Amino acid sequence: MGYIAIKGGETAIGQAQELLEFLRTHSFTANPLSLDQIQHQLHFLHSRVLSEGGLYHPELASLAIKQSMGDTLEAAFYLRAYRSTRPRLSETPLQGGKNMRLIRRISAAFKDIPGGQMLGPTSDYLQRLFRFELLDESPEQFRKIAKSWLQETPKEALPTTFPKVLESLRQEGLLPSVSECPNRPFDITREPIVFPVTRSAALATMARAETGSILAIAYSNMRGYGDIHPTVAELRVGYLPVQMPHLVTGELIEVGEILMTECEVVAMYDAEPNQNTPTFGLGYGACFGHNEVKAIAMAILDRALQKGMKHSPDHPSEDPEFVLLHIDGIESMGFASHYKLPHYVTFQSDLDRLRSTQNQSR
Repeated sequence: MGYIAIKGGETAIGQAQELLEFLRTHSFTANPLSLDQIQHQLHFLHSRVLSEGGLYHPELASLAIKQSMGDTLEAAFYLRAYRSTRPRLSETPLQGGKNMRLIRRISAAFKDIPGGQMLGPTSDYLQRLFRFELLDESPEQFRKIAKSWLQETPKEALPTTFPKVLESLRQEGLLPSVSECPNRPFDITREPIVFPVTRSAALATMARAETGSILAIAYSNMRGYGDIHPTVAELRVGYLPVQMPHLVTGELIEVGEILMTECEVVAMYDAEPNQNTPTFGLGYGACFGHNEVKAIAMAILDRALQKGMKHSPDHPSEDPEFVLLHIDGIESMGFASHYKLPHYVTFQSDLDRLRSTQNQSR
């Protein structure tokens, strides 16, 4: 059974593309969005696309948002498609989140943490009320806000890095010791996922998962369709330096930095089969950009999947196959969008079978 060939559709497709471009530009009084405006004024949307696209390229993420007219799945698709065309020149050594140049750092587990809580830029403590003054925001008022904040910045030097909150728990033996990383982490961009998966494969898949999908499955676990009741030990947002070995000396040098969100959660103690002393269970989440909800949901699911891998999963959120095959926004979008393609032959077959069945039942 195949599809019926369709002729004469090129003109209609071209007109559809032109109509989409008209939809983007038909407000004759507006100016085109600049990539810089998208990156900074749509900060969280930009971060979401960076994360789900799996490519840290702020300028191209802005272009993807502009070209897709704000469709995050389409924008992420553009980034992934572009990444697939680029050669891989080298690999960076493993980086630790403790090296972040932080802009935000909080803990829900402790009131006082080494270096102190750093609220940073967040809407967590704001009432969800409209700021109607933004309806008619003048360029002068817009620029004045940033200038005023910079003038009031403290002059004393701030620490560049802060210790990890969980180190104190690990020193007390309340967390399992840090296990050695595998020599070669699983590369989901070049290797197909085959179950059972390694933890590195699960984390890499979740790192570029669609935010809404990963949040929904983590929420199901939190509501009772799972057994993970975590506490956020530390949530960090900051710029992580990227280091590469020097071509001549081999010494690690910093070549840039990337904005990242990192979350570590602890859950009720978990006794390992080969471990006499029970310890807290640990969940980890990290993603490109400033996306705290995704990092928290990822950390919760990381802990849930570890539980499901060791024991038979009791709930979908603890089943690696269910979770990892249903959180990728690009794959989900593609499957849903394929229903818009012609299905004339298959539907005609359904019609014939239904009519035949009705005739036989009369």
